[in-house]
Amino acid sequence: MVTSSAERRGDAHDRLLVRLLEAFDGELPSPEVSLREVAARAETSHALLRYHFGSLAGVLAAMLVEQRSRDNETLVKAAEHSTFDDLVVAIWRAYTRPEQLARVRGFFHVVGLAAYSPGDFQEFVDSLDDLTAMLASLAEREGRDPKDAVSLATVTVAAIRGLLLQQVLTPATHSQDAVALILRMSRG
Repeated sequence: MVTSSAERRGDAHDRLLVRLLEAFDGELPSPEVSLREVAARAETSHALLRYHFGSLAGVLAAMLVEQRSRDNETLVKAAEHSTFDDLVVAIWRAYTRPEQLARVRGFFHVVGLAAYSPGDFQEFVDSLDDLTAMLASLAEREGRDPKDAVSLATVTVAAIRGLLLQQVLTPATHSQDAVALILRMSRG
């Protein structure tokens, strides 16, 4: 079993988060289920979830932050010996696997909620730049000016997220061509 650094700290909030992640086996609960249903699956009380996360949306946001953190750890390891383009393809493949569809949908659900109330989702909002930082670091390592590297990474992440949203809303869309365009843009 993979554990997070949060579990090793022993904090009740973080232990509960680990329990949620294990109960949902890498997936996200649907925003259509109740907090009571989530609590039952995690074998805890809904009052405890409400105390630590505030609401179902808070549970979803916390789970996404942790899941994305774990994803990023894997992507960072892959990036050590990769190019910018390799990492873009790895990110795309990681989030377009069929088993990731619920998480991608959950991501956009929480993004929508955070757009209306960013203060309620601060940890989630703060985590949104993680991929950008990784890509910018690679672009810089490949010789780009630091400012250009950040701009390229920002546009690339925005394009990936836009393509993911398009794929969620219109699954028949052929996004691979757009990913190839992103890679051509990165080459200048």
